[in-house]
Amino acid sequence: MIVVTGAAGMIGSAVVWKLNEMGIHDILLVDKLRNEDKWLNIRKRDYRDWMDRDFFLEWLFQDTEANEITAIVHMGACSATTETNADYLMENNYGYTKALWNYCSQRNIRFIYASSAATYGAGERGYNDEVSPEELKSLQPLNKYGYSKKRFDDWAFKQKMQPSTWAGLKFFNVYGPQEYHKGRMASMVFHSFCQYKETGKVKLFQSHKEGYEDGGQLRDFVYLKDVVDIIYYMLTQDFSSGIYNIGTGEARSFLDLAMATIRAASGKEDIQVSDVIEFIPMPEDLRGKYQYFTQATMEKLAKTSYPLHMHSLEEGVKDYVQNYLNQEDAYL
Repeated sequence: MIVVTGAAGMIGSAVVWKLNEMGIHDILLVDKLRNEDKWLNIRKRDYRDWMDRDFFLEWLFQDTEANEITAIVHMGACSATTETNADYLMENNYGYTKALWNYCSQRNIRFIYASSAATYGAGERGYNDEVSPEELKSLQPLNKYGYSKKRFDDWAFKQKMQPSTWAGLKFFNVYGPQEYHKGRMASMVFHSFCQYKETGKVKLFQSHKEGYEDGGQLRDFVYLKDVVDIIYYMLTQDFSSGIYNIGTGEARSFLDLAMATIRAASGKEDIQVSDVIEFIPMPEDLRGKYQYFTQATMEKLAKTSYPLHMHSLEEGVKDYVQNYLNQEDAYL
C-alpha cells in the first residue's frame, strides 16, 4: 500500500492520478477537505481508503493495517508562502514530517517528501541541490514557509536513522491542473488564463529591482505532469537518497508565461504585448520577500536513470490550457 498525504492537493492528487494511470489502486489518501473544492481533485480517483490527516499519525503507529505500507509520498503541508503564523508552519511542515520520517526509518519504508525552492531564498547562494549539509544549512529563505521547509531539510541530513530510500523534492514553480482551489497561490498560468478570458488582458507585476524589466522576473516553471512522472520514478526505481531539485533547468519570464497562455487560449500567434499586458505595482508586503530569479540545477537528477525530457514552457502551457482550462471538465 502506498500512502499519499496532501492527497487532495494539487501535487498529491496528481500523484494519485499517475498511480491510477499505471494500474496502482492500493493507495491510502490522507488530507483534510474542509469546505474547499479540493474534493473535486480526487472525484475520479480509485483508491483503497481515505483518512483525515489529524488522525493519521495515531493510526500509523497503532493499527496493524499500517504494516502493509510500502511507501509514503508526503505532499501534505501548508504551502502558502504568505502564511504568517510561524507556529502553524512549523507544526505542519516540520513536526509532522519528522514523525513520518521516523516511522519510515524504523520500518525501512521508502519516503518522498515535498521540500521547496523557497528554501533557496533570493538565490544568492545559487540553486544547486548537490551541496553538503553545511552549504544547505547556510541557505537563507525569504519567508516563514521557506524556513519551515529548510528546517526539515537540515534536520534530515543529521539523522543517522533514515528511511530505506528517501528524497526531498525542491519544487520550483509548478503549474497545471488540480490547482483550482488554491486562490491567490494558484499558478500565474491559471490567473493569466482567467484574466484574459474575463478582460482580454493580463496583469503582471512591475519590476522594483534594477536589471529586470516589468514582467521580466524569472522563474523555473515546471509542468505538473513532469513532476508526477519524477515522483513515480522515485517510487519504483533505485536512486541515491537525498535532496533533488524539481524544475526544468531553464528560467523564463512571467511575460513569456503570460504570452504563452494568451496564445494557447486564443489560438492566435500574432499578438502584441501592448495589446494584452498591463503592468501593475507589486504589493508592498511582497517586495522584500520576492524572488526575481530562480533556476534549478538539474544535473543531480540527470545522473539517475530518469529520462530527463521535460515539457517546454510553451508545451506545458498549451496542454494545460487547451486540454484542461478550456474544457468543461478541467481535472485530471
